[in-house]
Amino acid sequence: MVRIMGLDVGIKTIGVALSDPLGLTAQALETIRRTDGREFDRLAEIVARYDVQAVVVGLPKHMDNTLGEMAEVARAVGRHVERRLGLPVTYWDERLSTFSAERVLIEADVSRRRRKGVVDALAAQFILQHYLDARRAQGGFSDGRS
Repeated sequence: MVRIMGLDVGIKTIGVALSDPLGLTAQALETIRRTDGREFDRLAEIVARYDVQAVVVGLPKHMDNTLGEMAEVARAVGRHVERRLGLPVTYWDERLSTFSAERVLIEADVSRRRRKGVVDALAAQFILQHYLDARRAQGGFSDGRS
């Protein structure tokens, strides 16, 4: 059993989601404000509390499959997580994850103010769930680094 943490990396925040211990489902956990590197202290607390064994970082790609400026931000966070937390990091295509999360929240009639606080965590949940579903379809855990 491997608990996996999913991250949706933004300029100001990092959305966090966790898998269940069996690696079947993802649940949104929280949104962490990025301030002076303290976000990595909070990620370390989450890793210790939930016994996280691996991390999936959403990799923002353009619709033509090219990588943009935010992809380098996501990779920088991923590298820092690898070094600081000593966990394997997999990058996963996150196209439309934030858009999908926003749409779900609007359809659920969540206020604009409340959406702002949870959209990144929900996007992290979508990223992690897509990764878990693909991994299960492939028959198990694979590193899938990109």
